[in-house]
Amino acid sequence: MKFSTQLLLPSFLALAPSASAASPTDLQAQIGHHVIYSYPGLEPPAQLLDLIAEGKVGGIIIFGENVGDNLTTTIDNFQNTYMQSPYYSGSPLFIMTDQEGGKVRRLPGGPVESAKQIGQAADPEAAATQMGKDAASTLATYKNNVNLAPVLDVYREAGDFADASERSFSNSSRVVGTCGSAFISAQQSAGVVAAAKHFPGLGAAGAGENTDLQPVTIDLTIEELRKVDMAPYTKAIAAGVDMVMTSWATYPALDPAYPSGLSKTIIQDELRGRLGFKGVTITDAVEAGALEAFGDQAARGIVGCAGWY
Repeated sequence: MKFSTQLLLPSFLALAPSASAASPTDLQAQIGHHVIYSYPGLEPPAQLLDLIAEGKVGGIIIFGENVGDNLTTTIDNFQNTYMQSPYYSGSPLFIMTDQEGGKVRRLPGGPVESAKQIGQAADPEAAATQMGKDAASTLATYKNNVNLAPVLDVYREAGDFADASERSFSNSSRVVGTCGSAFISAQQSAGVVAAAKHFPGLGAAGAGENTDLQPVTIDLTIEELRKVDMAPYTKAIAAGVDMVMTSWATYPALDPAYPSGLSKTIIQDELRGRLGFKGVTITDAVEAGALEAFGDQAARGIVGCAGWY
């Protein structure tokens, strides 16, 4: 397959709090360690393996179109190529997917129930614990080591964005926090990284407000954001969540100029400062329509890096 920048694009920008001592000296490789790539179809382009060998890839995100009989062999090839690279950091590539449960499952297997069904269970905490175990088992089968879940959005109205596909556990921040932290603990205990999302929360987004397609503004007071939307993250952080994904919505009460994933105020002051999160932060897809005002993907990455450190 011929390489095409339209097909092989950075899908996420994942940034650790600081560069490790094992980071390569080559600047391009240092930057590349913070980029997660996607690829089309069942067979990755050869150029993706070249980028991995050059230390310019931090990980790969797996979508449904990548899933076939050869997926685990392909992932082994990714990891082996990286391990043989002079830029190998000592840790494997992030191989990640969205295995939220219900309708949002990129890999065959559990969890079969949606987050909303878990939140409505007789014992939501126990159900969420099993959900996390099921997710970890599925990811391990396909040699994925990061699950971009759970969703910690607290939906407001039935049928709104977070509720439409039953991705939210509940319209109660208490239930969302309880389920999310149980999911995180169970999944991470089984060796799979959890990424709580979408900080500081997309629960107030309406049915048609999708940041993948367009800019979205969450016009809530800072008091409501902290009391309702960010409350589940307090429990997630206490549970030891390894990763937090930011949203691409704009929150004028926190930062009127930048969407969450580009906002130093939201990431540094709220997430890391006020809530004390010390793990890895990751953005949603950098090609999102919500970022149309911030230039091309390279420009968006630069703005994001400037805001996160």
